[in-house]
Amino acid sequence: MPIEHAFDVPFVAALALKEKQIQQNYRPIIAVHKWFARRPGTLFRALLLSELGQERLADAFYRPQAFPGVQIADPFMGGGTPLIEANRIGCDVQGFDINPMSAWIVREEIEHLDLGAYATAALALTEALTASVGRLYRTDCPLYGDRDVPVKYFLWVKTLACAGCGGSIDLFPGYLLAENKRHPKNVLICPGCGDLNEVDDRKHPGCCASCGTALTSVGPARRNRIDCPDCGHANSYPRPQAGPPPHRLFAIEYYNPARKARHRGRFFKKPDASDLARVAEAAARFEALCPDFVPPEPIPPGDETDRLHRWGYRDYRDLFNARQLLALELSCREIAAIGDERVRHALATNLSDLLRYQNMLCRYDTMALKSLDIFSVHGFPVGLVQCESNVLGIRNGHGAEGRLDAPAVGSGGWINIIDKYAKAKRWCDAPFEIRHHGTRKVQVAMPGEWIGEQRKGAPRRAVRLSCSSATLADLPPASLDAVLTDPPYFGNVQYAELMDFCYMWLRRLVGHAAEGFDRASTHSPMELTGNVTQQRGLASFAVGLASVYSRMADALKPGAPLAFTYHHNRIEAYYAVAAAILDAGLVCSASLPCPAEMSGSIHIHGTGSSIIDTVFVCRSTGATRRRWLFETPDELAGVIAADIADLTAAGRKPTLGDSRCIAFGHLTRMAIWHLRHGWDRSLAMPEKLARVAEATAQWGAQDAIVADLKTQAIAEPPPLPYLTAWPDQQEDDDAVPF
Repeated sequence: MPIEHAFDVPFVAALALKEKQIQQNYRPIIAVHKWFARRPGTLFRALLLSELGQERLADAFYRPQAFPGVQIADPFMGGGTPLIEANRIGCDVQGFDINPMSAWIVREEIEHLDLGAYATAALALTEALTASVGRLYRTDCPLYGDRDVPVKYFLWVKTLACAGCGGSIDLFPGYLLAENKRHPKNVLICPGCGDLNEVDDRKHPGCCASCGTALTSVGPARRNRIDCPDCGHANSYPRPQAGPPPHRLFAIEYYNPARKARHRGRFFKKPDASDLARVAEAAARFEALCPDFVPPEPIPPGDETDRLHRWGYRDYRDLFNARQLLALELSCREIAAIGDERVRHALATNLSDLLRYQNMLCRYDTMALKSLDIFSVHGFPVGLVQCESNVLGIRNGHGAEGRLDAPAVGSGGWINIIDKYAKAKRWCDAPFEIRHHGTRKVQVAMPGEWIGEQRKGAPRRAVRLSCSSATLADLPPASLDAVLTDPPYFGNVQYAELMDFCYMWLRRLVGHAAEGFDRASTHSPMELTGNVTQQRGLASFAVGLASVYSRMADALKPGAPLAFTYHHNRIEAYYAVAAAILDAGLVCSASLPCPAEMSGSIHIHGTGSSIIDTVFVCRSTGATRRRWLFETPDELAGVIAADIADLTAAGRKPTLGDSRCIAFGHLTRMAIWHLRHGWDRSLAMPEKLARVAEATAQWGAQDAIVADLKTQAIAEPPPLPYLTAWPDQQEDDDAVPF
């Protein structure tokens, strides 16, 4: 039974919503290395089982599956989710991506790892680092008098030289260090002496217990302006001509294992002379090094990297302080000396992922009381207060040198990264699903499913991963059973600009032997994201997408699906999708809604953006459902109503942004349906886009359609609900062949 009839929207949407809340619990594999905007693994498992299976999806999903010999490809493999889900159920997979970091990460995810050898090497690495730099991440506890306890986080504030008097000004946007959510009281920094004060009421905090200065949560740095507290001169920032902004260490969150059981809340302190001496020691030690692995490369221009340039950052090494550079350089040296290539590559991957926390763009979450990694938003955010994590990490109750099975405290250290990676690779050997019984979660084992190329006693699976454009793929005609992918979304994350941050270190550590690592950057002129700096617009995106889809269509077996996820807040971005599908000679037989983001994600929270993707299912021949072929705005509203009812049943009441993306998906599908006969591939892409725009406009202005969604009572279910097992005659009556 094909996707069009077997895919169960409420069932899959409920799974996807739960997965995206805590994705590492449902798909631990994502912890191998950061990749952006990963779509739910449960969604792609559902698509595969809907297309390949012969039973009701809700039953098949929680049973082990095997489809040996089935050929699946992903032309935009990114973080590898479709390939992992296909490989897991025994399919042969082929993946393509022009970003070398993608090929590296997916290979790390799929390739088998001896976890015993990995654990031994990881322990040796952390022990060596503890011996060499461990003391730089210790402090003394002023509350109880204990000496030499581990630091969790060092907190730094950017400073500015006053243009009037030359004095140093702290660029505090606010003086609140910690809220009284996960700590008994609010912690405020004194604007006068810098001491930390714990207060009950942020609105009426009183005066500093040390110097008597009035406390406040409001800082002086506002809208790139600050008045000098000494001379009153009005200063502006940033000042890119002055180079990278300096920082001052103003607070420390530490961990006292001996006192934790009887202590309420966290441990905070103002740095003392010994803490500042450790900072100076780290700087002196790094200055004395001749680094082999710290990247000297300049930061290139770009839509995201230009943010860094505006702050005076010119080279990648500018994004780290001396202690971080010292620890990272020594980590690289230890890893490079490991003889086992597979283990060496695993730890090199860990170091690349560790960089997210070991830099001076990380921020401190005053509510959650933890470090926010550099990519917690999909860009290069330059804040005024930065958080430096303990590079070693801390184990609960034991410090960095404690038992390997003790849970980690805090985030951003080697221990955290190693633990997550090991959990990810254990899941590869024994994947599971999480099933909900009311409020109870049950882990369902999947014996016989596994991720990799070869396993003792099992047939070998073909895994082909290529750092290249899918347009150049050597794929025989009619050889693929399905193409599943999550393509670029035109104006989406600038993956290459962001991933260069990790790539510059990783390529120096693993050398040019890795595919694609001979390139100076992950950038490629063949990227399909819209990019102002590189002058890539919608027509360019459409041409590139069409060339890839056309190549995949040639390789698909007759009637086999090309299924992909997509969403965008502007209808124009869908014109490119329609043109690409039409150029590939395919028809869109379904446009299915599915949650794909977490609504609380920092990069979309409060923006009105949608978390709902449209899953476009396209074939050269097949059938669509009669009820999906609307001809009037009222019929379109009914189709959208069905989707909203399904998503509401799954636990997501769609927002206006969600409804907009659902509508855009259906308009795109119907534009393809009406344009499929007589489509002229020889036309210039701007004219093709204009024809798609004209076809979508026949149901009215998109803004008006979306506005109607706010006023119409569309929460009523459609006349026929989505079904996962249709009676044969009803299925035949509902099918419209093409």
